[in-house]
Amino acid sequence: MAASSGVGILWQTNFTQCQRPTLVFSTSPRRCIPCSSSTATTIRMTVSVDEKQKTFTLQKSEEAFNKAKELMPGGVNSPVRAFMSVGGQPVVIDSVKGSHMWDIDGNEYIDYVGSWGPAIIGHADDEVLAALAETMKKGTSFGAPCLLENTLAEMVISAVPSIEMVRFVNSGTEACMGVLRLARAFTGRSKIIKFEGCYHGHADPFLVKAGSGVATLGLPDSPGVPKAATHDTLTAPYNDIAAIKSLFDDNKGEIAAIILEPVVGNSGFIPPKLEFLDVLRDITKENGALLIFDEVMTGFRLAYGGAQEYFGITPDLTTLGKVIGGGLPVGAYGGRRDIMQMVAPAGPMYQAGTLSGNPLAMTAGIHTLKRLKQPGAYEHLDKITSELIQGILDAGKKTGHAMCGGYISGMFGFFFTHGPVHNFSDAKKSDTAKFAKFYRGMLEEGVYLAPSQFEAGFTSLAHTAEDIQQTIAAAEKVLRQL
Repeated sequence: MAASSGVGILWQTNFTQCQRPTLVFSTSPRRCIPCSSSTATTIRMTVSVDEKQKTFTLQKSEEAFNKAKELMPGGVNSPVRAFMSVGGQPVVIDSVKGSHMWDIDGNEYIDYVGSWGPAIIGHADDEVLAALAETMKKGTSFGAPCLLENTLAEMVISAVPSIEMVRFVNSGTEACMGVLRLARAFTGRSKIIKFEGCYHGHADPFLVKAGSGVATLGLPDSPGVPKAATHDTLTAPYNDIAAIKSLFDDNKGEIAAIILEPVVGNSGFIPPKLEFLDVLRDITKENGALLIFDEVMTGFRLAYGGAQEYFGITPDLTTLGKVIGGGLPVGAYGGRRDIMQMVAPAGPMYQAGTLSGNPLAMTAGIHTLKRLKQPGAYEHLDKITSELIQGILDAGKKTGHAMCGGYISGMFGFFFTHGPVHNFSDAKKSDTAKFAKFYRGMLEEGVYLAPSQFEAGFTSLAHTAEDIQQTIAAAEKVLRQL
């Protein structure tokens, strides 16, 4: 929505035919001076037509971004933010609250990115902010053990079925780096299997047929990654059981682990087929390999215990991030006690971090998880996300566009293709040019989606029924214009 105040919205709704620059509403039946028509009672206020009719502009964002390009590669600190796959001007954000965000031009948006997942209870939650303010009085980082680490560790261990011990780090990438090294140390094997389009951070061994920004930008395997770093990385299409069986047959006794997003979010939203996760669990056990769920995105989002609780499949190791930091930088990996005991200083597998377990991230995570434990939290996520994705797909059908999509709890996605989409190859059949036009149109209508066809979307406890209906209406309007 273009920059406006609540007053402006009231004017737009009730006086769409008025052309007079200034209207005066009074506590008596309100009267529009030009047409002298009476309507309902309201409070006295003055409304400027110019304020409401202010057009959508990103002038300040453009100026800031042009300056940023002189200071940072591509003007951003993470590639997808540059809008290269959707075109147009990237939005420079000024503030966030609840389910909404505001850019430096004053435009307001309903947000379905949620800082790429962490904002599951809503942005800038009052309780989390108050807890952080109290914690900051004691300091921001100790570089030493603090009691808050114990508290969050106990909450994670009690929630996630696979985790008996946990190590906190500072990002999802760091968590995946650590868990890969651990899997190789524990099994004494080097080869790993990952799936095409799945993203596990930007560490060298994972930048093979990766998703997220790599998929968004259409990049090949990254320059600067030595062949030796990816020599032991095997890949298969997601949801392809035959391909996995073939890899194990061809590499008997050499595979340390399978790592995957149990629900893909970095190629768009792609759920597993019914039997897929069961087969992975069985085949890893049969071959002495470990099963690793990368739940940086799905952890505490699909269910309080993550995808492994939702699907009833317990991996050997799990990575976490995003939600468990409540919007602050965080990551974690954990799993069976016998495996985790290999991590230094308990064991020989070394990994360390200066800011790991810092009190601010621990505090935000603790209070975020407390909110998610409250009755009705996941029911709310399921209800609003179901209504959102069904409404968008219905709008696509009504306006004659080939679309497919789905959701689980507070995670969703849709593709501009007939579908079904079971893997990255299917996802790449999407009409990305149409998505780009749709994206820019939704931005002007005040809806902020992930700026890529190949990224999942997220809802939060702060999203309201009004947010959802406004988004669906915007989607239908934009789709009719494509």
